[in-house]
Amino acid sequence: MNEMKHPPQGYRMKLAANISTLFTELPLIERIEAAAKAGFKGVEAQRPYDTRADAIAEALARFSMPLVLINIPSPIAALPGRRDTFLSQCDEALAYARATQCKRLHVQPGIIPPEVSHAAAETTFIANLHHAADAAAIDGINIMLEPINNKVDMPGYFYSTTAEVLRIMDLVERPNLRLQYDIYHMQIMEGDLARTIERLLPRIGHMQLADNPGRAEPGTGEINYPWLLNKIDALGYEGWIGCEYVPVAETLAGLGWAKPYLS
Repeated sequence: MNEMKHPPQGYRMKLAANISTLFTELPLIERIEAAAKAGFKGVEAQRPYDTRADAIAEALARFSMPLVLINIPSPIAALPGRRDTFLSQCDEALAYARATQCKRLHVQPGIIPPEVSHAAAETTFIANLHHAADAAAIDGINIMLEPINNKVDMPGYFYSTTAEVLRIMDLVERPNLRLQYDIYHMQIMEGDLARTIERLLPRIGHMQLADNPGRAEPGTGEINYPWLLNKIDALGYEGWIGCEYVPVAETLAGLGWAKPYLS
């Protein structure tokens, strides 16, 4: 297991606990408190829609924890024939984002059925992103686009590389579209993490981490997180890194890797 070294003085990155994968033995609201007590400076959630937005907002305020990212309810943004559902879910997600003062909304294109052409999916996705980005911009919310690996986790997902996501961003042409860079997924798909992150840093609006293989906590796999996190900081990244991993055991028992960054 890679041993974590203390980060340099003036460390700028902020770790957010993904409360959809961490502290899952607790109800969602209580996970916010658990994350705060563990030393995290913020939280992110995949789909918090089973819990009232005002209850989430109250807990966030009580523990001075920003909610830095949520996902739209369903991964359907590139599926032809689901436009009405997407528009409704986009409204719901933006309402949650406003209520909780969350400034990042991950819009997922989804897994494309074999009978749907890539061109049709792309046309649908671009139209839906125009709507989502314009609606989100009113409240200063960024729309996040994340390539997800199609080798292990999501075969058939609309995009799986950073180049594919950047192409969509360029076609949509909205300033509040940002790349969500998940280190775990990109280790599987692209590797060369440090140079890739350095090249893409101006377009990255959020990052996430997990180790590979297994998507567990850093130190359980092949990624040299002590070196990589310090490198990301040295590049000047001042944003959030969401800890979206599945702990090997209890969340707290697996936080040894993070202690230098949470203290």
